[in-house]
Amino acid sequence: MTASEEFGFGTQIRKSPFFDATVRWGAKGFSVYNHMYIPRDFGDPVQNFWNLVNDAILCDVAVERQVEITGPDAAKFVQLLVSRDLSKCAVGQCKYVLLTNAQGGILNDPILLRLAENHFWISLADSDILLWAQGVAVASGMDVHICEPDVSPLQLQGPNSGEIMQALFGAGVGDLKYYWLREYELDGISLIVSRTGWSSELGYEIYLRDASKGDLLWEKIMAAGQPWGLKPGHTSTIRRIEGGMLSYHADMDINTNPFELGLDRLIDLDADFEFIGKPALQKIRHQGITRKHVGLLISGPAMTGSNTRFWALEKDGQWVGKVTSAVYSPRLEKNIALAMVDADVAALGTEYQVIKPSGNETATVVEKPFFDPNKKLAAN
Repeated sequence: MTASEEFGFGTQIRKSPFFDATVRWGAKGFSVYNHMYIPRDFGDPVQNFWNLVNDAILCDVAVERQVEITGPDAAKFVQLLVSRDLSKCAVGQCKYVLLTNAQGGILNDPILLRLAENHFWISLADSDILLWAQGVAVASGMDVHICEPDVSPLQLQGPNSGEIMQALFGAGVGDLKYYWLREYELDGISLIVSRTGWSSELGYEIYLRDASKGDLLWEKIMAAGQPWGLKPGHTSTIRRIEGGMLSYHADMDINTNPFELGLDRLIDLDADFEFIGKPALQKIRHQGITRKHVGLLISGPAMTGSNTRFWALEKDGQWVGKVTSAVYSPRLEKNIALAMVDADVAALGTEYQVIKPSGNETATVVEKPFFDPNKKLAAN
């Protein structure tokens, strides 16, 4: 790429170590996530979906910035941040966790990686948790060091990702269990590999620990994956909604609590440890919720893209909630959506009017996830 072909908003939006490689491999559009560019377009999003579910895709997700927490009190401090009981989280294990504020609102829903007894990474969704953690540390009096390390993840996702990983790292990587991690070196490139990802398919996240090797790592993975149909890609909105996976700022935010999302399993209110937001969440559990996140089928012609704004939901002429994420699934041949609605009208089979710019449609509450509800594809 020549200087005349450079594009972007200036240096205040960071480029990942894989940015140039993604442009070379056909990235046509980006959005901003954690103050960084993330590829969102490699052409047809439907083809990207089929590449993911039939073969494999490689995604630049360096925007999943890491908050590194080390020091003598690291384990104790991480438990203060996280609502899930970590007493049985082993070294080498990963956990999907929630970080809540004093009111019980969700600040982030990251993956926690435990690299050593007192060495953690919080692999972030889109919010400034580095600043939150550093602020909490100042007030906590605990002996911890908190920083953003030189770590940039890629996601290798899809049914062929296991074969590609074995071509890269040897047969032993096939034993890596769901939500566990290992350290690897690939031709001198230092990596952490976890069996996680944001696709609901079999997949891995490959955490690069040296940004200067980004281009080299991307090309090595793409070359190894060619016999298995590997394509460059981006996180699939279609697949993640099929899987009922939540997107921060879309399906939840600081004003959303875990009970509204049905994420009760991630908050241990009766365990013998304190975390930020515990008293508020105990009160919410006692009082009950007024909203509930549900799955919807939306009538009408196939949507040509995902929603770019929240669509109002009405019942009997009254506002009862909003569609948070919606897309057409070519596999299910249906318009599928996630929505936040009033709890008293959230029962399965309930119908609403969706107020869309292109015209109103009917939406019906259904079970979610829409596909592979037990995550057999990802976990087996």
